[in-house]
Amino acid sequence: MNVRWEEHGWERIAPGVGRRRLPGWDATVGLVVGEDAVLLYDTGSTLREGAEIRAQAQALCGGRRVTHIVLSHAHFDHVLGTAAFSGTQVYGAVGLAELLLRDRESLRASAVRHGVSASEAASAVDVLVVPGHPVSGEWTLDLGGRQVLLANVGPGHSGHDLALLVPAGREAGREAVFCGDLVEESGEPQAGDDAIPARWPAALDRLLALGGEDAVYVPGHGAAVDAAFVRAQRGALAARFGSA
Repeated sequence: MNVRWEEHGWERIAPGVGRRRLPGWDATVGLVVGEDAVLLYDTGSTLREGAEIRAQAQALCGGRRVTHIVLSHAHFDHVLGTAAFSGTQVYGAVGLAELLLRDRESLRASAVRHGVSASEAASAVDVLVVPGHPVSGEWTLDLGGRQVLLANVGPGHSGHDLALLVPAGREAGREAVFCGDLVEESGEPQAGDDAIPARWPAALDRLLALGGEDAVYVPGHGAAVDAAFVRAQRGALAARFGSA
């Protein structure tokens, strides 16, 4: 599939795999294109941003629609665009759906506190879409011609951290691991009230076991990194929080 990712403001990670760094909070959304299905990893911070991502994804996929959405965790800049995608299968770590439904007001308030307009935050929360497919452990999805692995590697950055492994395809390319906010490159990893710092280093150990030494690791914020960066961040987090 000859896709010119950069023409649409996206970065090509591997054949049929790309990501966009969204404005504002430098959050990542990822796209994986199979022969039969198209998967999006995270959806942006507002319905407007979600609609923009949807249009770009369709352009990148020759008019095909996103069929699967994977939500990395519950924070507003990763989930509030989901309702812009109709008819999709939505996946999240087990317990994420219940958390989103229970904490809708907190989600709205967090978005506004970080700079989303009150009207946009309210509109997105009013039509909030939660995962219908809870992932406990690992879940393999067949997108047609390629399989991807969803891995519940948390907790760490939050109580519901879900990573995505995209194995190297039949064409050239390396394995890619979409890490969510378990890994951040453009700033120090953020530990909010819902973080579980004592278990964060172990979550990064699981990420590294998932991707191995040669994978490209795509953080929730910032540039793609390698295993050495993830390992160094793991050590820094262990020292910061006094965990093993």
